[in-house]
Amino acid sequence: MGGGQQTLAGMPQRLYAATPTRLTTWMDCPRRYRFTYLDRPPPRRGAPWAHNSLGSSVHLALAGWWRLPMTKRSPPAAGALLGTHWAAEGYRDPEQSARWRQRARAFVERYVSALDPHDEPRGVERTVGLRHGGAALSGRVDRIDERPAPDGRRELVVVDYKAGRHVSTDDDARCSLALAVYAAAAARVLRQRCRRVELHHVPSGTVASWEHPEEALDRHLRRAEAVAEECREADASFADEAARDAAFPPRPGPRCAWCDWSPSCPEGRTAAPARRSWDGLGEPD
Repeated sequence: MGGGQQTLAGMPQRLYAATPTRLTTWMDCPRRYRFTYLDRPPPRRGAPWAHNSLGSSVHLALAGWWRLPMTKRSPPAAGALLGTHWAAEGYRDPEQSARWRQRARAFVERYVSALDPHDEPRGVERTVGLRHGGAALSGRVDRIDERPAPDGRRELVVVDYKAGRHVSTDDDARCSLALAVYAAAAARVLRQRCRRVELHHVPSGTVASWEHPEEALDRHLRRAEAVAEECREADASFADEAARDAAFPPRPGPRCAWCDWSPSCPEGRTAAPARRSWDGLGEPD
């Protein structure tokens, strides 16, 4: 049990609650995990990233679009929601923010023009969860569709929106621990088959997908449970101040340039050149 508490003999171990984001943060960099989830108050962070603001604005607009009355789900309505939810943090200046707001409005409207507003999702920003071994896994899914399967049955599909420069591939969908956990959890919560996961790249309108066999979902869940156990042990070690730094070492590399905690991590700052908060947009100077 974490936090330095002792487990009484014969008592079952408490479930470790975690999201896929927490697990992948631990796998990427234990120090970033510590800064994000354990240090209170947390250390100093860098400035907000413009590409994160863009992604948040797009997600909120698409979620809001599905919550409109069916008769009001039009492309211009999606564009208006994008404007309503626009987050301007991280951009170089108001001019850059306004330019990207117009771009985002255009690709959000183009994306929803290919959707059927009558095809009501089973869930929008829906939280799903399940227990697997000693882990209680949960997360929020951008969208859960219900569609006809090749065998004639109805099945659920996990949809995750992407708004960054990288255009997702089928391998991205296949390897995503988060999507696999969401699929297994959606099937458990909604009591319906869910094997297909999709990454919708909103700017390009492309869809990367993967159909998980049952055994593949089981492998992902076993992996998630194993990482959750590592997190449990790490959380417990946080109570030992003398061993804290060794228990949460940094993993310096190119990704350090994009880390929120770079101002508080000397190894990260050395590993990669500093990035400006708007560099993730890929816009030339």
